Amino acid sequence: MTTHNKAYKFRLYPTEQQAHLIRKTFGCVRFVYNKMLAERKEVYEKHKGNKEELRKQKFPTPAKYKEGFEWLKEVDSLALANAQLNLQTAYKISFVVKMTSQRSKVKRIENLIQRIGSTEILCC
Repeated sequence: MTTHNKAYKFRLYPTEQQAHLIRKTFGCVRFVYNKMLAERKEVYEKHKGNKEELRKQKFPTPAKYKEGFEWLKEVDSLALANAQLNLQTAYKISFVVKMTSQRSKVKRIENLIQRIGSTEILCC
């Protein structure tokens, strides 16, 4: 017995309000990612010689940035949380690439790649 799968292709056109929310969300995610990256680089430069101290460091979550930047509260918190996860994944991949040989690199990187979930955008 064979199974036949059907596929449908859709193209979505967001309203102006939805497009504005999408642009705002991408901008906020980019801002949080860059802020977190800058803090990680700063901590690394400060504790470069002491690996034990580097391991003990706790980095702020995206919720901590909402206190200083009120406009981050306007976008979906899961999108900001994904920025943190993407940064952590990027660091893991960069260290794995440095530590592995060329052959085993691909398999290990495939295990670290994260699937990003989608968020519904509803118009009011």
